[in-house]
Amino acid sequence: MRTVVSVVGVRPQFVKHAAVSRALRHRFREVVVHTGQHYDYEMSRLFFDELGLEEPDRHLGVGSGTHAEQTGQVAERVEALVKEIRPDGVLVFGDTNSTLGAALAVAKLRVPLGHVEAGVRTGLWENPEEQNRILVDHASDLLFAPTPDGVEHLKREGAHGAVHLVGDVMRDALELHLERAASRPHPGARLGLGARGYLLLTIHRAENTDRPEPLMAILEALEAIAEPVIFPVHPRTREALVRHGLGARLAALGHVHALAPVGYLSMLVLERDARLVITDSGGVQKEAFLLGAPCLTLFARTAWPETVAAGWNQLVPLDGAKIATAVREFAPSGPRPDLYGDGHAGERIVAILDQALGSGS
Repeated sequence: MRTVVSVVGVRPQFVKHAAVSRALRHRFREVVVHTGQHYDYEMSRLFFDELGLEEPDRHLGVGSGTHAEQTGQVAERVEALVKEIRPDGVLVFGDTNSTLGAALAVAKLRVPLGHVEAGVRTGLWENPEEQNRILVDHASDLLFAPTPDGVEHLKREGAHGAVHLVGDVMRDALELHLERAASRPHPGARLGLGARGYLLLTIHRAENTDRPEPLMAILEALEAIAEPVIFPVHPRTREALVRHGLGARLAALGHVHALAPVGYLSMLVLERDARLVITDSGGVQKEAFLLGAPCLTLFARTAWPETVAAGWNQLVPLDGAKIATAVREFAPSGPRPDLYGDGHAGERIVAILDQALGSGS
């Protein structure tokens, strides 16, 4: 039976992988490799449990480190594993250091490489995720683009791999799991917060946490906002608040409920029921759109400009007064168009793999 190795390492990849894996295992033997880029329970094991994924077959144990350290360790360990397993193909997901390290190793070994979520661009080359996206796309043989814009980016850049418009696997995952998510206790219930009765805040990007100024701007905005805020705090953000001496300032805000990181299912219902989502996460922007929640993005660009064009997402500079004004004034400017495919992207990816990788033995 033909073998495909799927490499994952962080929360968004677990979600994307879940949508592909369920179809993949009907036609291939799948070997799931967890790099360990997210290694605490809330950011890793919890997502496998909630998404019904089997325990990864291999753990690389990479952990934290600089970009070069993470990428290099993933490349070295994936190379050894691929030489051992000799798969028919390898799948990587998204735009992380795990994605890039695996892609570099696999491309050098001349094993067919597929990139799920190919062609996504923000136009900010200095952004580490943007660098990873572009480098991985140009190392890949099969490019699975979620949107027509992604296809155009790849064609304009002259990517050598075969480009396929498949739709977005995050829509697949959302449609698969939303009903189950809705049947669980609502994370806002114990806080006395119901539908449209709170703002949802998520912050995790290095650009917004490595220096104190962006976090200070966000705290300034929170101080000016009267509405309840649910804030699942990413480990990087929690550590940054302490490092920059801002933890007490956050704790003093009685209307801001700082929670431990929540699982995928809890996050879906928090996004669905928020009056407004405030985030720097590309995945949360997209989920908010799919769930009908208006979104403010605290970043200079977005990988999903179609959500901005549709009037459901607004880019807001890291300025406390401007964030607070946007929170008070922003509302969708038109109907929500049907974007990101039909919920069958994972099946299309597997059908393409089936054809591209041949009959096997």
